[in-house]
Amino acid sequence: MRYLLLMLSMISAMGMVSPALAKTQKAKPVTFVMQMTVAEELQQRRALLQIAKVLEDIGPDKVAIEVVAYEGGILSLLANNASTASLVASLHRQGVKFKACRISMRASDLTESDFPLEVEFVPAGAPEMIRLQLQGARYWRP
Repeated sequence: MRYLLLMLSMISAMGMVSPALAKTQKAKPVTFVMQMTVAEELQQRRALLQIAKVLEDIGPDKVAIEVVAYEGGILSLLANNASTASLVASLHRQGVKFKACRISMRASDLTESDFPLEVEFVPAGAPEMIRLQLQGARYWRP
């Protein structure tokens, strides 16, 4: 019996897990943070389409994406942006988080009511980018 317990502890220490147990242990998605600072609508749309393609090819179960928009990039998150609003809503339903910088909002005379419910607000974009990376998110710039 002691020999069996020793073998089980050795197998556990070596990282060997039964296939049935391995299936129940779901890998945590890798988090990516995308910096959205471009003001040009076509580039904003392309960036959001890139996210859609990544989710389609890799899967939302394997990647978690947060978009931090500041400077001209906050325009991509506006509720009345005909080029990006439906993409933002669709991506949010797939788990993508969107954050708008309050400093950039003030500089552009924008308020929270100019954005859809899918958007969160952060005090400043650049520090949010760094904070997320310090927490382990990988940097992605479109």
